[in-house]
Amino acid sequence: MGDALFPFQTCLNASTLFPYKLDIREQLRVAAEAGYDGIEIWMRDLEAYAASGGSIAELKDYAASLGIAIPNAIAFFRWADMSETARHDGFAQAEREMRMLAELGCPAVAAPPYGDVDGAGPEHFAAHFAELVRLGRSMGVEPYLEFWGRAKRLNRLEDAVAVLDLSGIGDAKLLLDPFHMYVGGSRFESVGSLSGDRIGIVHANDYPAEPPRETIADRDRVFPGEGIAPLGRLARLLCDSGYDGYLSLELFIENFGGRTAPDTARYGLDCLRKAFSVDHIEGARST
Repeated sequence: MGDALFPFQTCLNASTLFPYKLDIREQLRVAAEAGYDGIEIWMRDLEAYAASGGSIAELKDYAASLGIAIPNAIAFFRWADMSETARHDGFAQAEREMRMLAELGCPAVAAPPYGDVDGAGPEHFAAHFAELVRLGRSMGVEPYLEFWGRAKRLNRLEDAVAVLDLSGIGDAKLLLDPFHMYVGGSRFESVGSLSGDRIGIVHANDYPAEPPRETIADRDRVFPGEGIAPLGRLARLLCDSGYDGYLSLELFIENFGGRTAPDTARYGLDCLRKAFSVDHIEGARST
């Protein structure tokens, strides 16, 4: 949990463990034993667990026995697709998946600009996001609006904020990710205009100077503090906004060498706490 030097909660995005090919129960165990407060699961892993005969109710009990929360899920449904047919199917998928998440006790799900959104404007996104939020809330699951730096539309923080404002849902929330902010050209200072209660969750990662912004890919992300991202400044802005929620370590490193899954999880937690610690931030303010 957060404290005076680290006023956030820690979370491990299951993507970080993908190279180890763990099932969802093993992912939960590794995250809990490493000391994280929560884990972000991926819908594909939950669906694979259920398809193999696993009980979602038992998985919920297992997470509780480990003392680890499941604050958010990563999903990909076409809620904003330009095709009405694809969008209809996307909402059917979203309803099915959010019912599973509700049974698991997971209170939120990511809603990125997945699908054909090339011709979508802010009003299009806003109308369908509002529809998605109403659907999710009817089941007790909150969609978090996510922007992707490489998307043709909804690729900057400023765009996401505009969509939230246009949606007419005053307490709707977004998902922040420094990698996507960098790739899409978002201004990190724009976080300073946000109130913390508009932020659902923050993905934590870093990126190197090379490859350059134009060609850098998800697999090039590095542990917090090992790249050039202004994480100290981001953490200060988050603190000032009043945000004290989860920072979720989301990496897509394809090979960790000889490091085991528990080693990677523990190392990532240490990097996370150091890169976003208040004493680190204070020390960086004079630089």
